[in-house]
Amino acid sequence: MEERLRSELKSILQQEVVLATGCTEPGAVALCVAKACEALGAEPESIRLRLSKNVYKNAMGVGIPGTGMIGLPIAVAMAVRHGDSSRGLEVLTLPDEQVQDAKQWLANNGDRIDIGVKETSDKLYIECAVEGASHCATAVIAKRHTNFVFVKRDDKVLLDHKQGLFQQQDNDDNPSEDNKQRLELTARMVYDYATTAPLEELEWLRDTVEYNAAASDCGLEGMGLHTGQILMEQARGDMVHTVVARTVAASDARMDGCTKPVYSNSGSGNQGITCTLPSYYYGKMKGCSDEQILRALTMNHLMSVYIKRGIGRLSALCGIVNATMGAAAALTYLEGGGYEEVCYSMKNMINTIAGMVCDGAKPSCALKMSVGLYSAFVCAELAVHGHVVDKTDGLSESDIDCSIRNLGRLGKEGMNETDDMILDIMTHKK
Repeated sequence: MEERLRSELKSILQQEVVLATGCTEPGAVALCVAKACEALGAEPESIRLRLSKNVYKNAMGVGIPGTGMIGLPIAVAMAVRHGDSSRGLEVLTLPDEQVQDAKQWLANNGDRIDIGVKETSDKLYIECAVEGASHCATAVIAKRHTNFVFVKRDDKVLLDHKQGLFQQQDNDDNPSEDNKQRLELTARMVYDYATTAPLEELEWLRDTVEYNAAASDCGLEGMGLHTGQILMEQARGDMVHTVVARTVAASDARMDGCTKPVYSNSGSGNQGITCTLPSYYYGKMKGCSDEQILRALTMNHLMSVYIKRGIGRLSALCGIVNATMGAAAALTYLEGGGYEEVCYSMKNMINTIAGMVCDGAKPSCALKMSVGLYSAFVCAELAVHGHVVDKTDGLSESDIDCSIRNLGRLGKEGMNETDDMILDIMTHKK
């Protein structure tokens, strides 16, 4: 692989695999609130949030780190009282005394917060307008969880990237370069990078294991839906059950408001967990070399990024679909499969879990993760034995990249009405 291409792939991976505390949607909303308050230069007397429906549904029912509370109001309060936009998606990592202060502020000032849905074609959109001390300020995040495109104080515009941003709606990977040619990934490209890149270029991915495994340890103590804890109790040394249990335990912890940061993938902590722990734990239990495990991690993360590009950063299609497709590819590699078998495993996955919908971030995300991972093991096992779904089956075609594009069309275009229906159901529960 030529050096320029390898460098671009490394850059994409480093951009998409980053530390985040708590669910990334509330974190991004808190980040936007913090920036708006900083522009205002005073504590706001009113906070008006308008969110794309995907951001709104992903922030409704998830635990906020260290608070024992769910939803956006407490995240907003934390940002108002102690937010620092320079901390990115770790903006909600606060010491307990600051969390308690935010809770008190919310109890006294909750009526200052107005949260609603904004009708926009952009799946990831956060707009925060604040007023106070006879001034007003606005901050807008779009396309990526940390990507500010507009900041204004009174009539003075401090940042305006809106025009370039919305000229092209498809470049989720690097909105700052919307008018430049985006590198078109392929499965072959990802496989070659993961299996041939110099190891020193991949070493940083070992950090993803350390952080995400720490969240798993918390989940195994009993958090969220207790999915990982119960599965581990029933695993009895079985390799597949143990890997699934340890992985979903990290989701249990994260969705329940665990304060430990995890490495996210494509803006999602659950996707980052799924792209890290199965490859690591399965490789360790099988006795694979450190190099094999590191390359499997790389394949898992980068293959998920590639598949997610076609689906879009936020979609009615659950992110566990792309993340566990990456896991299936990595598991196949660890089983000794080559490029053809890796492709087989992903085709098998497309025809297994393509219909899994995203109905918001919440503790039961761990259940979806377990379904995706059990499917990944089955699909990988079939693949290494040379079995793959027929090209006439469902979304699959003979070419893996065409199959992945079909999945992307389903997630980005075909499920828009599903997205609206899910949000309507979630916001009208009795």
